[in-house]
Amino acid sequence: MADALRRRAAGADLAWVGGHRGLEASIVREAGIPLRRLALRSLRSVEANVHLVLDPIRLAASVPEALWIVGRRRPAAIFTTGGYVAIPVVVAARLLGIPVLLWEGNLRPGRSSRAIAGLVAATAVSEAETCRHLPRRVPCFETGTPIRDVGAVDRHAARASLGIPDDARVVLVFGGSQAVRTFNDAVEAALPALVEGRWVIHVTGNDGYAAALAARERLPPEARVRYRPEPFLREAMTEALAAADLVVGRAGASTLAEVTALGLPMIVVPYPHAGGHQRANAAALAAAGAAELIEDERFDGPALLAGVRILDDPARVESMGAASREHGRPGAAEAVADLLLAIARREPLPPAAAIERRSRGLAA
Repeated sequence: MADALRRRAAGADLAWVGGHRGLEASIVREAGIPLRRLALRSLRSVEANVHLVLDPIRLAASVPEALWIVGRRRPAAIFTTGGYVAIPVVVAARLLGIPVLLWEGNLRPGRSSRAIAGLVAATAVSEAETCRHLPRRVPCFETGTPIRDVGAVDRHAARASLGIPDDARVVLVFGGSQAVRTFNDAVEAALPALVEGRWVIHVTGNDGYAAALAARERLPPEARVRYRPEPFLREAMTEALAAADLVVGRAGASTLAEVTALGLPMIVVPYPHAGGHQRANAAALAAAGAAELIEDERFDGPALLAGVRILDDPARVESMGAASREHGRPGAAEAVADLLLAIARREPLPPAAAIERRSRGLAA
């Protein structure tokens, strides 16, 4: 979104307000955006601990803190993707008369998004069905999920960069940041058979990288080149996606958006916690014919091997890829930027049809 705004509004002055948890501290500053952090952390804990008591206290303390930060900067508009850190910021914006655009990427909005949805000027959502779970008085637009630009990535160039032959069948296994061990265990269990006639790019996370390297060394020498474990890919993820024929991953909004923007079939294994949001996201993609859904508790080495056999059926790969492309919204960031700039300039919101066209990468 920062990139889209900078393209559209020269000299845009951007600032980020976050919490004391997650990757914000490194990623935001690396992007050249000033970062302020509230006392509140992200409330993603599923276990009972002292934070169940401390987090409501942090939330209350963060409201005056947010009032001071927002009041001092007086932004033209605020963009939020929800989460508990958004609550004090949106409350502060409401008190100060600053318009807010909420983007919700899950099919079923989370608790924090539902809590603030009535306080915002407009809502952008990844799936149209999400609008049914939000206040009707607030304009709601289907935009898809803002993602990095994948349109300029060339499949041949991506494979050449990664040293992968053009005629290879490539599986990208990406467990994301949550419970990646499930994916690592499945890959290790299936590895010898998995790399028979396939190339595998496997994002392991830091904790799983050493074990993946050891598993690679146990492969026959001629098979080792076809297994590429990486702790993280970050910016190189675009190349990995462009090179892939099939993705095995979680059902986070950004993951699904990038996969469908490139028209890739997917084996989707939803994260079983976080209120079941990923399960709903995955079910929608599977119902569209773009993915095969495997529940987390059933995902192991044999399930992985059964799933990647999709690549043995070219007609199924083609049909799933077509369904994935139809589901994709490669222009989502530009569509959301249209809404945010209109809110910031106090202009009428664009027509829903124009936003829908922009989200598909077409002229508005």
